[in-house]
Amino acid sequence: MNFDLVTRIDRMLPQTQCTRCGYPACLPYAQAIARGEADIDQCPPGGQAGVDALAALLGRDSKPLNAGYGVEVPPTIAVIEEGLCIGCTKCIQACPVDAIVGAAKRMHSILSAECTGCELCIAPCPVDCISMTAFAVEPLPRFDILNRADHARRRFDARNRRLDRDRSVRDAKRASAQTAAARASTPPITRSAVLEAIARGKARRKAGTDDTSGS
Repeated sequence: MNFDLVTRIDRMLPQTQCTRCGYPACLPYAQAIARGEADIDQCPPGGQAGVDALAALLGRDSKPLNAGYGVEVPPTIAVIEEGLCIGCTKCIQACPVDAIVGAAKRMHSILSAECTGCELCIAPCPVDCISMTAFAVEPLPRFDILNRADHARRRFDARNRRLDRDRSVRDAKRASAQTAAARASTPPITRSAVLEAIARGKARRKAGTDDTSGS
């Protein structure tokens, strides 16, 4: 795979990490485009300007945004109706850019400046207290989309690094607990057991000596 091309394609994407393109994040979509496995018209948040930019980058004719993946709309951010929030943390776990803050059984809040409008927090909410609201009347200019994308990519990467660290810590704790449990389940060697083992060893050696003498 041409990794330089993947990077250039990824920089053209809005980094909402919304999965509407059919891939789990923007980078896998960029990789699929580079491999020829995905088309350039599958990113609704990037809009028609995004399709045109990808076409120019790849030296292809542009095409209309594929409505099967969604339509271009003004940018939105998530809003939590805080009086209904039960603090389940499901939205926090779903947010790809750590734009939701809160703790278990405590009210959660959206960091509006960090929200990419991916909508991934809506479905997991068990009390339906999250909605999307537009923060602009028209789709953003391409320049603004790319500026926001660079920031969102950094937050997405930082979140993934944090999750990797958390996973490593959990794995280390689990391994330590398993080792401790294994040690606890092994009965200690008592003094009497040691003396019995010594006696058995002496008996075996004596039996071997007697056999040799008899022969």
